[in-house]
Amino acid sequence: MQPVKEPGFRQSVDLMFNRAVALMDLPPGLEEKIRVCNATYTVRFGVRLRGQIQTFTGYRSVHSEHMEPVKGGIRYALSVNQNEVEALAALMTYKCALVEAPFGGSKGGLCIDPRDWDDHELEQITRRFAYELIKRDMINPAQNVPAPDMGTGEREMAWIADQYARMNTTDINSKACVTGKPLNAGGIAGRVEATGRGVQYALQEFFREPEDKKKAGLSGTLDGKRVIVQGLGNVGYHAALFLSTEDGARITGIVERDGALFNPEGLDVEAVREWINRHGGVTGYPEGQFVTDGASVMEEECDILIPAALEGVLNLENAERIQAPLIIEAANGPITAGADEILRRKGCVIIPDLFANAGGVTVSYFEWVKNLSHIRFGRMQRRQEEARHQLIVDELERLSADSGIGWQLSPGFKDKYLRGAGELELVRSGLDDTMRTAYQSMRAVWHARGDVEDLRTAAYLVAIDRVASSYRAKGL
Repeated sequence: MQPVKEPGFRQSVDLMFNRAVALMDLPPGLEEKIRVCNATYTVRFGVRLRGQIQTFTGYRSVHSEHMEPVKGGIRYALSVNQNEVEALAALMTYKCALVEAPFGGSKGGLCIDPRDWDDHELEQITRRFAYELIKRDMINPAQNVPAPDMGTGEREMAWIADQYARMNTTDINSKACVTGKPLNAGGIAGRVEATGRGVQYALQEFFREPEDKKKAGLSGTLDGKRVIVQGLGNVGYHAALFLSTEDGARITGIVERDGALFNPEGLDVEAVREWINRHGGVTGYPEGQFVTDGASVMEEECDILIPAALEGVLNLENAERIQAPLIIEAANGPITAGADEILRRKGCVIIPDLFANAGGVTVSYFEWVKNLSHIRFGRMQRRQEEARHQLIVDELERLSADSGIGWQLSPGFKDKYLRGAGELELVRSGLDDTMRTAYQSMRAVWHARGDVEDLRTAAYLVAIDRVASSYRAKGL
């Protein structure tokens, strides 16, 4: 439990916003317009389940409509409340602005534990929640587009999309009312892995910059770096998997709700994930050291700490004991404003959430575009690319034969070069480009201004300036 003096999640977001705008020259009225949440709708609805009417409370908050539609996930958790939803909606505004996704910020939540209900019951609850929002245009391809979040996934998004289509039978763009859908229901390749993949791309870009690595006291590449991951859900799992299998990082700690695993030699992410799926936690996993007080593992020595689950896990109580020189916020708001102050004073470099976990909304943007264009990425050009590449390979082989040199193409080169980019490759390429561009935009502010000491402030400055420019263009 966090100390009483710890600011709440929404207060932390406001404090970080205030720290940034203090360095800007915004008119007070425009500053307030950007800061406040435009609207929050609270719905209480009943569903007949298990022989009686069960009442549920849900929220949909719209932080900023400087661009429409507004975008943000829907989470299912008992911790869902209005303050949390409004803070997350604000983060979505800044996140979309930072990565230049053309959306305002929104967020939704339903106060339930999805594990308390079977699949059929959860579908009834989701459809009724969606109905309450759809009839008020709070789910709409042109106005408000949800996505998965904690406790929800492809299945729930498919139910919502189907509910919207049933209520809007003539809307040709109905599939674009929500993103994060399964592939066979209008989804896009690479969406499930997107946030974790974005964390990987963010770290790769950080490690391309010698000056930034030096600030964190690190050197070299990601290969061999010791990584501790808090939360092996969708985001933490994919980030840890890609970093370990593709970049050579060593996952030395995995923190879960029932405890943690620690092994200085590294853990098998895939095997741990399979164990969690079968047993509901890491307890009893045969390899590595099991630690009952899981949170304490975040305090172990490592190179990179990835909080990838809940907000506020790094707070005033444990910030002084954190040893990681580099923290990347894969979750929303995992570091409180107070902890942020302590960690920065210690020299820790923090890659902030509004950049680090923007992979999800970036690929959601691609899915939304795909749904509006009614064609999958790569369908028009893939075979034409392959044909052009084949011409080059044929010509190289002909020249080799005619000249008598007799050289051969490297094994595997021909297959790799000839293969045209499909949807997954294009999505990953677009995500990588987005993360690189966004990192460079906030890095430029970080290094150019003497009054900007950290990446979070730099990210807020870039994002708030873009939102302000949008409002000015509207005449505000």
